[in-house]
Amino acid sequence: MSNPYETGRFADVGELDRVASHSDVARVVEEMLSDLRQHPDQWENPTLERFLDALSASLSALPNSYANAGEELPEQPSWKLLAEVLVTASGYE
Repeated sequence: MSNPYETGRFADVGELDRVASHSDVARVVEEMLSDLRQHPDQWENPTLERFLDALSASLSALPNSYANAGEELPEQPSWKLLAEVLVTASGYE
């Protein structure tokens, strides 16, 4: 990052709208790992410690995120939601 006030970015993965199974989530995780290896200085949360901290925060923020979008948090989360939260944690500030 060139500017000390710039933040990192989210993992660059394929289309999350098509995630419907555990194998789709595995593909997303593989794409996240590939992106991290190619661009470690661009991620907001490139270490396991930072990623897990951001993952916890991302999960805690889900009810508010859904409420802000005018939606209810699903009682039964989907594979798509899991993939979205994983990607969100890669760039969560």
